Amino acid sequence: MRAVWYDRQGPARDVLTFGEFADLVAGPGEVRVRLRFSGVNPGDTKKRRGWLGSEMPYPRVIPHSDGAGVIDAVGDGVDSARIGRRVWIFGAQSYRPFGTAAEMTVVPERQAVDLPDEVPDEIGACLGIPGITAHRAVFVGGAVAGKTVLVQGVLGSVGSLAAQLAHWAGATVIGTVRQRDDLDQINGRAVTHSVALDEHGVVDVIRAHTPAGVDHIVEVAFSDNIDLDAAVARNGTSIAAYATRTDRPGFPFWPMLFDNITIHLLGSDDFPPAAKQQAAKDLTAAAQQGALTIAIDAQLSLERTAEAHDRVDAGSRARVLVDVSG
Repeated sequence: MRAVWYDRQGPARDVLTFGEFADLVAGPGEVRVRLRFSGVNPGDTKKRRGWLGSEMPYPRVIPHSDGAGVIDAVGDGVDSARIGRRVWIFGAQSYRPFGTAAEMTVVPERQAVDLPDEVPDEIGACLGIPGITAHRAVFVGGAVAGKTVLVQGVLGSVGSLAAQLAHWAGATVIGTVRQRDDLDQINGRAVTHSVALDEHGVVDVIRAHTPAGVDHIVEVAFSDNIDLDAAVARNGTSIAAYATRTDRPGFPFWPMLFDNITIHLLGSDDFPPAAKQQAAKDLTAAAQQGALTIAIDAQLSLERTAEAHDRVDAGSRARVLVDVSG
């Protein structure tokens, strides 16, 4: 099969190799998927470049955890009726060496989720890491129907899906962007109130929309936003943080203590299996119902995977896909 891999960490154009790779075989409880698209995420490029001192987990890695395609073989214990089914994939390169930057990949059966006819392969390939992270960020504290959810960084891949999932689940969503010039890019169908963090009196702006305070916060920049989060929280608010700019952030302990605020720190590779399965179910249902809109920046051929990584590392807000089938 054609594939892209790396044997050492470093810049994409220095370490990524495109060539022929031995076909993979599905083991017990696994399915093999012939891929159409591979989704590229910041987590994939961080692993490749050794972010935070991470080392090579395996001697050779085919990157990317997300993708979409068709099951073409199954291992022992898997119903052969799944052969020929369109699926979207998550976790292909989570604690495994060979991800989706290839013509085929092998994953445990539960990580290949049936893709409804109404959902294009391109959308399916975007659901894995950002979708499951967004789902966990929204629902880790419980149901959100009838509640007010503040989504910080609502234009990001996780933040955008978090806002849409929260709206789909019956919440009122307040979404933030860094600057006023970005307000017109917000998905108005999912976000009830839009706020720019460079506005004067941003706490008062948010409080005007929800005087009692927000019920739950999805946080992309814990170190930058925690003072604002504490100022707009109500008693019992929960904060789900999946990223931070500073790795040892401070926060206003006593005000947050007296408001009984719960902080959830989210590492997507290690979410509970039941949470991942519920996320997969809900993401598929929301996509099938047309409740999810995902902006796609580029679809690059497999041999241009290094360029795809560079686009992600440059901070593209829209999703970057590798078209594996071409």
